[in-house]
Amino acid sequence: MKYIVLLGDGMSDNPLESHEGKTPLQIADTPSMDILAQKGEIGLSSTIADGMEPGSDVANLSVMGYDPNKYYTGRSPIEAASIGVPLSNTDVAFRCNLVTFGEREGSIIMNDYSAGHITTGDALIVVNALKQELDSDEIKFYPGVSYRHLMIWENGKEAIKTTPPHDISDKEISGHLPKGEGSSKILELMERSQKILPGLEINKLKITRGEKPVSSIWLWGQGKKLEIPSFSSKYGISGSVISAVDLIKGLGLSAGLKSIDVQGATGYLDTNYQGKVAAALKALEEDEFVYLHVEAPDEASHKGSFDEKIKAIEDFDSKVVAKVIKGLEKKFDDFCVMVMPDHPTPLSIKTHASDPVPYIIYSSKDKGNAGNDSVRYSESDAASSGIFIEKGFELMDRFINKK
Repeated sequence: MKYIVLLGDGMSDNPLESHEGKTPLQIADTPSMDILAQKGEIGLSSTIADGMEPGSDVANLSVMGYDPNKYYTGRSPIEAASIGVPLSNTDVAFRCNLVTFGEREGSIIMNDYSAGHITTGDALIVVNALKQELDSDEIKFYPGVSYRHLMIWENGKEAIKTTPPHDISDKEISGHLPKGEGSSKILELMERSQKILPGLEINKLKITRGEKPVSSIWLWGQGKKLEIPSFSSKYGISGSVISAVDLIKGLGLSAGLKSIDVQGATGYLDTNYQGKVAAALKALEEDEFVYLHVEAPDEASHKGSFDEKIKAIEDFDSKVVAKVIKGLEKKFDDFCVMVMPDHPTPLSIKTHASDPVPYIIYSSKDKGNAGNDSVRYSESDAASSGIFIEKGFELMDRFINKK
């Protein structure tokens, strides 16, 4: 049996008053996911544990089958694993976003949590310049992908209250700066970056090109080294993760899965869908499991762009789900597919929410089912099924044990 998870990050949403109370999943044209929902199992799963922040880290840890209450230590240690930065037991890792500030009525606002989705090449120049000025015996910066980077603080403080920058898009930053023991060090680094960045030639070039400059670093998502049982020891199968973002790669590597890099995978609408699908099908020729992650719906949601979210969902359906199913049917007799988001990212709030998400589990043995033509892949149809997985980390067990 071959198993593949197709995860459209942040696809789930709230009903939109501007669109007759429908969600983007109900509005988008998704024939491939609809057919799977009609022939397979559709239900809801709560991927965010009670009392935990609705981040992609917690949610994907759940989807992969790990109880966040038991294993979660923070977002950045997961990304450190992806980048290949070893952490000692006393190291504290921080996510380092490159961001763009703006001004409104004399106050500084978070204009863009991604510095205009800065390219990885431009970001590397920025991070290397910051390293020269900010690295020390206890502080080290490491480049990642696009706007997502890493800072390691030896013997650092992890109980600092920090805020994800995508949670405060278009909001004043003053009430969301780091607080608590050790926060003065983090604030100092952020303020020092703001003095360095305006003078960088790459920033001047970005402005000339009409692009958003990098105004500051934003440090958040801190934690210590993640240690979880291997996926193979839990489920008796081996496999891979395919994603453009370090978080998913790091989770996979921490679970003993391979991380497959796909050229042109960007984490946005322009990602290399075809390359991801080809890599997934090839990986399944050798192993039993693939976790294929697509970031674009989440990024569109953080921007608050309805049009881009619809496009991201429809691209996921036509360029990922449809192609994967076609490839599986051609290559393998027995396979099982799970389709879902990790968490909702409602357009109305431009950030993550904790509500349960709709999932589909479809097996090749379901192919001959007549199905219910009225069912669509949506939040409401998933709720109507009456199936609810309260502990999201138990969904993977249900998926792997599907016969």
